[in-house]
Amino acid sequence: MKLHIHLLLRYFIWIGLIAIILSSCVPQKKMLYMQVKEDSDTLSSFVNERKIDYRLQPGDNLYIKVVTLDEKTNVLLNPLTSSGRGGGGNIGGNDASIYLQSYTINEAGYLDFPMTGEIFVRNMNVDEVRDVLTEKLGEYLKELVVIVKLVNFNITLLGEVKAPGQYKIYQSSINIFEALSLGRDLTDFANRNKIAIIRENKTGSSVVYVDVTKRDLLASEYYYLQPNDIIYAQPVKGKQFSFANFPYGIVFGFLSTTILLLNYFQNN
Repeated sequence: MKLHIHLLLRYFIWIGLIAIILSSCVPQKKMLYMQVKEDSDTLSSFVNERKIDYRLQPGDNLYIKVVTLDEKTNVLLNPLTSSGRGGGGNIGGNDASIYLQSYTINEAGYLDFPMTGEIFVRNMNVDEVRDVLTEKLGEYLKELVVIVKLVNFNITLLGEVKAPGQYKIYQSSINIFEALSLGRDLTDFANRNKIAIIRENKTGSSVVYVDVTKRDLLASEYYYLQPNDIIYAQPVKGKQFSFANFPYGIVFGFLSTTILLLNYFQNN
């Protein structure tokens, strides 16, 4: 009788431990990026032109610098960034100074710049703004170079990311994998099959879902992100049973109770 009870308790312990471990694991297949789903999937090259086609909207900030051969003109057009020696000064090293040295597009979509007055720039990209400024300033100046950059290129990472938060991008474009690397990658419990991208549009915002486990993401129009995109990685189902929230107290209590029962039956 005692032997029978001991065997039942041992089986109960092993079944309980196996169930806890299995419920706490995330299969490796769910964690891999750009998987080959089928043997017939042999495509290794994807076409996706890097189109920098963000259209400016009211509230956007532009860093604009005009370089000419005349030092006085440089100081006039670049009062905050010019060092007085050919406009060779550097922009500030922090976000506040960069913001203060930028030009804001007003609610009507106009940019107010010295010598040109107000220019309607809504729905233009930065290259088109540069061309318009070059053309208008060229009526008064010769031998000039105009530099235009978007200041408020921010992306936000939320959910199952190791380092969630808002990140400033100091380059013309960024893809989704580069963005996730800023947040130190997804956690083990992120649902890689359904990553949400929340993107602003003319009427409000839209939400699309991308699957980072599929290689054809490289050819998707959502592979490259746009300013103010929000990336939300939702958790896989059953995350509450994961090792990240492993119920160590319950497990140790279960083992202690089982050991006490074994000792009790051995002594009686």
